Amino acid sequence: MGFLLGLTGSIGMGKSTTAGFFAEEGCAVWDADAAVHRLYSEGGAAVAPMQAEFPGAIEAGAISRDRLREIIAGDPTALPRIEAIVHPLVQQDRGDFIAAHPDRVVVLDVPLLFETGGDAAMDAVACVSIPPELQRARVLARGSMSAEDLERILARQMPNDEKCQRADYVIETDTLEHARAQVQAVMQDIERRRHA
Repeated sequence: MGFLLGLTGSIGMGKSTTAGFFAEEGCAVWDADAAVHRLYSEGGAAVAPMQAEFPGAIEAGAISRDRLREIIAGDPTALPRIEAIVHPLVQQDRGDFIAAHPDRVVVLDVPLLFETGGDAAMDAVACVSIPPELQRARVLARGSMSAEDLERILARQMPNDEKCQRADYVIETDTLEHARAQVQAVMQDIERRRHA
């Protein structure tokens, strides 16, 4: 009997690292961002429909995220049209992954799980969390984003406190050891629920 665990959390909260700990515990992990990357790559399922709708977004046979950002910035109708192409393909990719692992705990790493209503399809949801000042320091330390970029992203996301209140499990990622121990505790609880 399988179990679907949604894993969510805001940028810089340690979601990818936490997903890795679930993989160490034997879970099958599906990553929404990685799925989009596959769809956007040369030969990916999103390339042909995007080329038909936004020919300027294609570069060397793949979808260019930089060009997409420019298109979205210049055309207020672009984002919903892009989402109408990409979201069904992501859902199919996720469905295929779940179907391939029917008897396992499947962790679905989805940044906007609550925002998109995806939590309704989960058996449980785990949210990664750290204090906002630590989140800000982690994101800005990467050097790939300005403080303004971070504020823009956070403005589009559900506040962290609200995500934590709605989640079945909250995993604090202040240290690797603490996060790993909490993942192990979550897995023990899931196993208990699966075999109750």
